This record gives sequence, C-alpha cells and structure tokens, in this order.
Amino acid sequence: MTTIMPASELTRKAIAWICEKREEGGRTLPALIEEAAARFNLSPLDVEFLQRFFRENQDCQVR
Repeated sequence: MTTIMPASELTRKAIAWICEKREEGGRTLPALIEEAAARFNLSPLDVEFLQRFFRENQDCQVR
C-alpha cells in the first residue's frame, strides 16, 4: 500500500538526500536539486525552496 506524505516531509527528505550526495561529491548542486525534484516528485515551488535553502545554508545545517 502506498503512503502519501505531506509535501514538507518530501522536501525534508530531499534536503537530507542532497546533503548526503554533496558529501560524496562528483555532482553540482543544481544537478542534485534537479535529480531530487524528480526522485521526490517535488513541485516547482519546492525546487525554488531548495535553491533558496542551499543558497542560504551552504553547510547543510538546518536552523
């Protein structure tokens, strides 16, 4: 059975995934955000949020 998650939970999972992949290296942040958008089925507004989040939080620390 498929569970529907709130959008905010998907965004949190995308942030965690991007932070993990950034530590591994090899891909640019825009490429990771694009892949996270597809992987977590994010809306264009969620993608804008991710771009803003990583612009303001370079070290993946959630405030």
